Amino acid sequence: MADRRITDRPDAEDMVQFAPGFGQRFIVTVDTEEEFDWRRPLDRTSHGLKHVPLLAKFQEFCEGQAVAPVYLVDYPIATCPRAAEVLREPLASGRAEVGVQLHPWVSPPFDEDLSEFNSFSGNLPATLEREKFARLYEAITANLGAAPLSYRAGRYGVGPNTHRVLKEFGVPIDTSARSLFDYSATGGANFRDLPLKPWWIDEERSLMELPLTTVFWGPLRGAGSWLYPRLWRAPRIRGAMSRFGLLERIPMTPEGVSIGEAIRGADIALDLGLPVIVLSFHSPSLGTGYTPYVRSEDDLDALYDWWRRIFAHLASRNVRPTSNREIMDAAALA
Repeated sequence: MADRRITDRPDAEDMVQFAPGFGQRFIVTVDTEEEFDWRRPLDRTSHGLKHVPLLAKFQEFCEGQAVAPVYLVDYPIATCPRAAEVLREPLASGRAEVGVQLHPWVSPPFDEDLSEFNSFSGNLPATLEREKFARLYEAITANLGAAPLSYRAGRYGVGPNTHRVLKEFGVPIDTSARSLFDYSATGGANFRDLPLKPWWIDEERSLMELPLTTVFWGPLRGAGSWLYPRLWRAPRIRGAMSRFGLLERIPMTPEGVSIGEAIRGADIALDLGLPVIVLSFHSPSLGTGYTPYVRSEDDLDALYDWWRRIFAHLASRNVRPTSNREIMDAAALA
């Protein structure tokens, strides 16, 4: 296997095999980040951390569901004393796990111009991407007391050198790939043709790609990978196809995805034989008014209800929660 980027399509022999008995599992990942106005251009200072205490409620909720969430932490969170108060003990006891999420526009050193292109950390010069990652990694280990086990680039912005940085720091799982999505129009990565099942990025099998779960649903789903991109400039047609149940792209997140859609998506993922369903959302959605998805207390109640119902549905399908540690252990035993 030649040196391969995260965005390169793997070969069949690179797909991860899991130990007998691992079955099908799910994992909850939280893009644990500062609050900012998603409608405005990015900047280095216009953000807040008011929702951070609310992480405690979500952690308690997950523990009640026997779920250990993975907090993918960026620099403002890693250096926030209140975040350390909330997360250190669950991380130390194994009731949660921590990963790295690099938002380059708020992660020192600030040696790059602030632009949309540079908001994808993989577009930065290799030395600068590494230095930003190193400072964030060190802040997480020092302040949260746990070594990160996974990585997700902010805005899913991996690049040609990202895998080398992760291998250098011994991070065993990347979960940046958002299969069936293409961000290249704005300077990001293209994950459109990448598989939904995990694969090994390197020959040594020390770095696994655990892609976020997105599926196509509907009678035209078999043609989804070909058809959906061709409808990108025709949103009305795409919307009509979704409304009439012909073709729908369903990412496994409570943000903008109804519970009915998520249950359909989970069933498709299980029927496809995915060994791990990767669920995700952004931590500011734990408060009201910080993201477009949670604008009121009713929205917040609906978000927690979404989690209850997806957990219950997965349990009804005999799908248990898992963790980064369990995933790596099961892969090593295969």
